[in-house]
Amino acid sequence: MTWTTPADLRAQVQKLWDKGDLLRTCVQGEVMPPRRLRLTGPGSTDLSERFDEVRVWMKALGCHALPGEAPRYRIVLREFRHRVLGACAVPDAVWLDSLDDALALIGKQQEARRFASLMQTTRAQQPALLQWLEKRPLNALALADAWPCLLAVVAWLQAHPRPGIYLRQVDLPGVDSKFIEAHRGALMELLDLALPQEALDAHATGVGQFCQRYGFKDKPLRIRFRLLDASVSPFAPAELPSDADQDITLTQADFARLVLPVQRVFFTENEVNFLAFPPLPGSLVIFGAGYGFEMLAGARWLHGCQLYYWGDIDTHGFAILDQLRVRLPQVQSLLMDRATLLAHQSQWGNEPQPVLRVLPRLDAAEAALLDDLRSHRLGVRVRLEQERLGFEWVKAALAATDSEMA
Repeated sequence: MTWTTPADLRAQVQKLWDKGDLLRTCVQGEVMPPRRLRLTGPGSTDLSERFDEVRVWMKALGCHALPGEAPRYRIVLREFRHRVLGACAVPDAVWLDSLDDALALIGKQQEARRFASLMQTTRAQQPALLQWLEKRPLNALALADAWPCLLAVVAWLQAHPRPGIYLRQVDLPGVDSKFIEAHRGALMELLDLALPQEALDAHATGVGQFCQRYGFKDKPLRIRFRLLDASVSPFAPAELPSDADQDITLTQADFARLVLPVQRVFFTENEVNFLAFPPLPGSLVIFGAGYGFEMLAGARWLHGCQLYYWGDIDTHGFAILDQLRVRLPQVQSLLMDRATLLAHQSQWGNEPQPVLRVLPRLDAAEAALLDDLRSHRLGVRVRLEQERLGFEWVKAALAATDSEMA
């Protein structure tokens, strides 16, 4: 077995640093009790037969160092009798007697002083955050340069709970919206400790909902759609050219307030399909719903329309359809059927990572096709992307929805 070296001892102390144990002692205001380090030394046979090697090992460990060269750990010796040399002593235990010794051994005195300064500032300005320093001391040390500004943001929100403004409007020296956005993870943990419960939206979690959790205005979600009927337009007739695309983007709130005489709404994931969607009476097409259907929650007028989702024929396409039906249970699939898939076999591709979870909102035909895809009955990981469909096939399917509306 290899005998413990000074590098091994330093590695043990480095682990204590990496776990935050050494800095945590500073926050707790306690004196670090002596800590015994693991030591593997020579056995009785080694002492008898390899004593020259033992002496080299002892010297390397620091047993015979001069006072000014002494290592920052204490070596406890055990006496034994050598058959030639008589009474001798060999290291039996190694102890760290103080935090200073531990820090010096791994060269972390400067970092510890910097952390102590952070702790002093925090105790004076935001004592509630000391528990965060104790929990995440290395994170705090990594944020040392930003710490004054982080404390300033915390203090500002204490003075202005749920401010109802954009991050850009926070007026603090050295703090801008980019700073807040870059430090949202740490700020959420700090603010949750420093703010009263009534200043938090407990339902908003994760850095993506930072603004909602603390009462800032958030960047509005936008919905892009095309009106497919020239007679249905929010524009004055004189302003509308005959070839107008009516490609419109509105905020989520404005989309929810739309009042338009449309009876059919189509959803498509592909932008080219969205742009090429042919004219249809009383209809509009929405681009890029994906899995983000929360933005449609306020548009109650959609519940009075015939709804169609056109996605890829693969497990992800059916997963998106299944999720859309959580919000809009009446939505029908379009061009996601077995006949469409088989008619375009030359355009099949492979789905890299199929969705395996249960999709309970599919109808019988959709579920059967999904099962065939998952079971590879038609081929290995078959997928048909929506933009690969023949356009005449697409127009025929859309024309069929006219009869459903009649």
